[in-house]
Amino acid sequence: MNRHRLHRLFWVGMLAVLILMAEQSVAAAPVQGSELRGDSGAASRYLMPGGGMAFEPGFDLQSAPQQITSTATVAPAPTEAIAPTATSQPADPGRPLIVVESYEIGQESVEAGQEFTLQVRLKNVGNRLAFNIVATFTPGDFVPRVSGGVLAKTELDPGERIKLNQPLTASMDLLGKRFGTVVMTLSYDDADAVSYTGTFNLSIPITPSRYVAQPTATPTPTPTALPSFRPQILITSYETDVPLLQPGYRFKLTLEIENLGNADAKRVTMIIGGGSGSSGGLPGTPDVGGVSGGSGDFGNFAPVAASNVQFLGDLSQTQRLQASAELIVNASTNPGAYPMKISFTYTDARGAVFNDDQVVTLLVYSPPQVDVNFYRPPDPFFAGQTGTLPLQVVNLGRKSVILGTMRVSTTAGQMMNDSILVGALDVGGYYTLDAILTPDLPGPLELLITIDYTDDFNQPQVITRTLTIEVQEMVMPEPGVDGGGEGIPPDGGFPLPSEPETFWQKVLRFLKGLFGLDSGTLQPAPVEMPPSDVPIEEPVPRAPIKG
Repeated sequence: MNRHRLHRLFWVGMLAVLILMAEQSVAAAPVQGSELRGDSGAASRYLMPGGGMAFEPGFDLQSAPQQITSTATVAPAPTEAIAPTATSQPADPGRPLIVVESYEIGQESVEAGQEFTLQVRLKNVGNRLAFNIVATFTPGDFVPRVSGGVLAKTELDPGERIKLNQPLTASMDLLGKRFGTVVMTLSYDDADAVSYTGTFNLSIPITPSRYVAQPTATPTPTPTALPSFRPQILITSYETDVPLLQPGYRFKLTLEIENLGNADAKRVTMIIGGGSGSSGGLPGTPDVGGVSGGSGDFGNFAPVAASNVQFLGDLSQTQRLQASAELIVNASTNPGAYPMKISFTYTDARGAVFNDDQVVTLLVYSPPQVDVNFYRPPDPFFAGQTGTLPLQVVNLGRKSVILGTMRVSTTAGQMMNDSILVGALDVGGYYTLDAILTPDLPGPLELLITIDYTDDFNQPQVITRTLTIEVQEMVMPEPGVDGGGEGIPPDGGFPLPSEPETFWQKVLRFLKGLFGLDSGTLQPAPVEMPPSDVPIEEPVPRAPIKG
């Protein structure tokens, strides 16, 4: 047991001597660290500069004489050992780096709408020179002044500081806020013309708003505007003498005019189509005033028989006046509603000129141009006898039309087959209807023909035409006298029955015909009627016998 202890102590002592020798050699050599390896090649501990030693976890010091051999190479010890010194590395080597070191506003806080100066301190913490330094302040919570929001410096050496002073105005949007933000964008280049950009958000405290009661404004009376005294001409109503205006129609437009102003109107002039009037010169100078009426719109309606300018004279307050104008509808005008401008120019008692423009609306229609008549002369009609009415409708217009139902009616007879649907008719097209009529009485008889259609304003309309025919009285034939003449034959108009002809009678008639004799069939002898003038004996009444 003692032998084992002595053996272990011997190896521990040898290990300590080896470690001491290794530490001295490492301190003298330019080796930052060495390692001791065991038989397996795994690192067990490290020799650190300054004589320190680091052990890995799990290293067994008691088993070191059996497992560890030194692999450190010891260099010859110099005369003096130089201890290594720590060197500091730059924050961002190889480029300029400008940062905001500090900023201030010269006061604790600012109020909304207040002007102040922002001072920013910049520092180049890089190791290279910065060129073309430009600071841009973006408008937002604070609006830059004086410089336009751009400040520039030529260069900034590494470690050098500069100050930038930018005048600002706090926006009114900061009311009710505690902080505002100044956005500063910084751009610069290095010596190799490489650009760098950085954005900084600088927070500035805002003074809380203080609301101060304002004195109440004393209400002041506003002057009442005096009424304006001037005439006012208005068109109260208008009409045309033609119910349906069509392209090419001439018509008369009548206007009801009234002065609804509070002053009299002098020298009233009406201008169809629109126009204006100008005042004349001052007294003693040539009169250059006049009425302009030639610039109106006359594409759809044009004046005829007179110009579009009419002098109406004076019109006092509440006075009414009727004016009229002869116009014509342009032949190329399409169906529709057309506004017509009418201007009135007049003066008041002081000579002030007034121009009033008003508009009236005229409707232009284009109904179907059709003709309804007989396509041939009708047969004579007799009272109580049925006849045919050969009717037809023809499109005489310049465009095709669509017609509805065509009907025929009368108050003095009975009609059959009296209606038919017409449909589309091309230019020059026609449609026929053969109605059947039975007149009741002789004499002139009126036929009413109606055709339905829809006008250009989608309203149902009816085309109405009237035709007249003559109805004759029925003639009753009279019986003839002595079996001859016109009228009913003596036998009552019915042929007498005859016996059938035999074969030999036919041969006999044939032979008579060869010799030029009468070969007609034998007619039965007519039955003689008693003369109508023979008096008919009436029984004579006898007197009663008295017994």
